[in-house]
Amino acid sequence: MKIKLLIISIFFSFIHFQGMAQSIQNEKPMLDTQELTSLIEKVQKLSSPDQHQRIEKGIQQAVSLWREEDGSAEDFIQLCTQFSCKTADERKAVFDRLETNLELLSGSFNKMSVGLKIPLHVDEGEILEIDRIFGGYEPGAHLGDDFFTNKLAFITVINFPFYSLAEKTQQGPNWSRLEWAYARLGDSFKSRIPAPILQQYAQVSSDADAYISDYNLYVGKMTDKKGKSYFPAGMKLISHWGLRDEIKAQYASKNGFAGQAMIYEAMKRIIRQEIPKEVINNDAFTWNPYDNKLFNNGNEVSFTPEPNTRYQQVINLFHAIQAIDTYSPNLPDYIQRKFDDEMEIPVADIEAIFKELVSDPILKEVGQIIGKRLGRKLQPWDIWYDGFKTRSNLDIAKIDALLKTKYPNKTAFENDLPNILIKLGFNADSARTITSKVIVDPSRGAGHAWGAAMKSDKARLRTRIGADGMDYKGYNIAIHEFGHNVEQTISLHNVDYYSLSGVPNTAFTEALAFVFQARDLQLLGMDQTNDQSHNLAILDQLWSNFEIMGVSLVDINVWKWLYAHPQANAEELNKAVNQIAVEIWNTYYAPVFGIKDSPILAIYSHMIDIPLYLPAYPIGQLIEFQFGEYIRGKDFAGEIYRCFSQGRIIPQLWMKQAVGESISPKPIIKAAHEAIKALK
Repeated sequence: MKIKLLIISIFFSFIHFQGMAQSIQNEKPMLDTQELTSLIEKVQKLSSPDQHQRIEKGIQQAVSLWREEDGSAEDFIQLCTQFSCKTADERKAVFDRLETNLELLSGSFNKMSVGLKIPLHVDEGEILEIDRIFGGYEPGAHLGDDFFTNKLAFITVINFPFYSLAEKTQQGPNWSRLEWAYARLGDSFKSRIPAPILQQYAQVSSDADAYISDYNLYVGKMTDKKGKSYFPAGMKLISHWGLRDEIKAQYASKNGFAGQAMIYEAMKRIIRQEIPKEVINNDAFTWNPYDNKLFNNGNEVSFTPEPNTRYQQVINLFHAIQAIDTYSPNLPDYIQRKFDDEMEIPVADIEAIFKELVSDPILKEVGQIIGKRLGRKLQPWDIWYDGFKTRSNLDIAKIDALLKTKYPNKTAFENDLPNILIKLGFNADSARTITSKVIVDPSRGAGHAWGAAMKSDKARLRTRIGADGMDYKGYNIAIHEFGHNVEQTISLHNVDYYSLSGVPNTAFTEALAFVFQARDLQLLGMDQTNDQSHNLAILDQLWSNFEIMGVSLVDINVWKWLYAHPQANAEELNKAVNQIAVEIWNTYYAPVFGIKDSPILAIYSHMIDIPLYLPAYPIGQLIEFQFGEYIRGKDFAGEIYRCFSQGRIIPQLWMKQAVGESISPKPIIKAAHEAIKALK
């Protein structure tokens, strides 16, 4: 499901991109070592001793950001002397003023960005070409330049220097909340990336998002080799989320295998870019994905394969990111910035976590259980096996009918949000407070959540709502997105300092979204939770981790390949992605499925429009499991408030304070062993 974390959790919308980079250093230092030491000592003499260490760190970082156009050495010395806080009280006063103004700026730019993208994201009429230009415009792109020009960035750095991940990991457990807030404020200005480069990335990202959001297949116009279709006429599914969810739904259908096989063939055509471009978001033709033949009024016609458009989006993003790399000498590639700086978990640690789980022998046992339940050999699309869930035994058509009556439009769903929270254990006041800050929109894409960045604004919940109302797919996604909105609201309004608002990384908001999504049937009064269903749910979570960790490993390795082949074109990337996906499949999945050479792990759309976002999902699922197991039998709402009010400290510290242990695959693996034993 499409969950683009469009929350701006640092301070400005431009920081969302600037935060990818570390400090930029001048080729020639403005001050030599002796001059710099003399300046630091001068400022320290004017200040109380408790400020001396901060002064040294702040001035050293500020001088590395100073450029010739910012002024002379004398100008820099005067700035440091005048604006370096002399006492703790003075520093706190400056911090309070920065917090107030940064929330105003960040929130306002975020609100503008939301508004400009509404025609692209919300299903409210035709998209005009001018909408794509507006959607690609980043209102805050020049604010970074402005703040270095007016010296506010330097003043912030001098008084609130940034700390590396290693420093935060070592010192953070002993920091007070205010010290953490100071450190997060120090993350604001780590680089100086020119506004045109930020704007270029914003436009390319918007273009990739628009490409994915409008990538639909009319599966009712797809046929097998005998010309038979297995889907309702007019059924339109977005790739990959809608196609994947239909595979899940087909487990309950008598013709499920045939329908799943057909969608799988279509997915392979998309991955390999063999799909006729004529069938993308177009119902004028009939398509046989098995033989890749196109028909018009029963007559076979020639077609043009999609010309590697899918992979050109990635190439465009890579080139835009390379421009940012130029200004990131200490973390010179996006992979390092994404994991060390944004996720704050090193990529080597992430890969080790994923490989530990996908290599575990328990997965063969789970695969055997799935095969027995299906009464057949596993197929590659069974990475999305949905039969462990209670919903697999329910009549989805009846649920669709119920939901379309209950939620005929977005207003009906929005009005019911307080009741949803009350059913989950929130009291009426909390439910009304949270939901008063959420707006529901009908989504063009599969759905996403976009949080507010100031307390006076509202979060956005986007999900697909058909003309005849909300079906189960839309509802399931909506509950997931609502989980994001609850996190976004609590971590903005209930965190003690604005600079700590948000969560450590995207995996944490995904975790709460998954916790909500797992309770979708409970909210409809259809949940039948017992010991057996709980054990099956554990296997379901393990299998889901198995799937998404493989997809994430593909994503990571594709970006490693891009950096190893920076001049590659879209056709070469197409071949590389397919090769990487097959290699990972054969290493970790073929032993479980008994089938080699499937490229299915490369179907995920987030690989195309949000670089390296996917690893947040499995980390989020691990967090969800650990968090979910911890709060079993506890006050659901109270634990959510307690944990998510921690805000944006580093991930492993957040977890230790929330549930008493670090992020790890071991708890879910251990639980799966116990679940299988109990089920036997």
